[in-house]
Amino acid sequence: MELIYPYDIAPVVPAPTAESMPERAVASEWFPVVEPNGLVIGRATRTYCHSGAKPLHPVIHIHIIDRFSRIYLQKRAMHKDIQPGKWDTAVGGHVSYGEGVLEAVYREASEELGFTEFNPIHIESYQFESEIEKEMVNVFAVVGSYELHPDHDEVDEGRWWELADIDENLDKGVFTPNFESEFRMVRQSLLALL
Repeated sequence: MELIYPYDIAPVVPAPTAESMPERAVASEWFPVVEPNGLVIGRATRTYCHSGAKPLHPVIHIHIIDRFSRIYLQKRAMHKDIQPGKWDTAVGGHVSYGEGVLEAVYREASEELGFTEFNPIHIESYQFESEIEKEMVNVFAVVGSYELHPDHDEVDEGRWWELADIDENLDKGVFTPNFESEFRMVRQSLLALL
């Protein structure tokens, strides 16, 4: 899915008032608010997107699979506001306002794993809703054996997982709920790339 930005800067969601637009919001991270087809209809702060208001905003996930059918996963840092300490996709992050989906793929991979030399393959896009947010998830895969260097500000650790080990730990609170549902959805597509 590619994002379609308006000619002018998109309006702030929700519309600001003197009371609702504190000084600190100016320096916040801004995310595009989108329609399911990728049309950008607004921009909102990270705080608002994760507040339970649930504006649809785009994110990227990258699954890295090697020729031995092992999947690289990251353990989310304990300071993360969502699902700290749980295992998740190799790379995951929000698309920043003004950024394209592929730009976010390369930026997040570089920030989280120091990973820049790869060819992402788009697997699918879908909507995911949790208790606090609603995301348009853009799923990519990368195939190969890479030396990855997790940024320990973003990720507590990373490692390669055998498929049997992932299967054994599903539904036990080891992984994020989003990873579990997504893994079940894309597993066959990932294996088809080998």
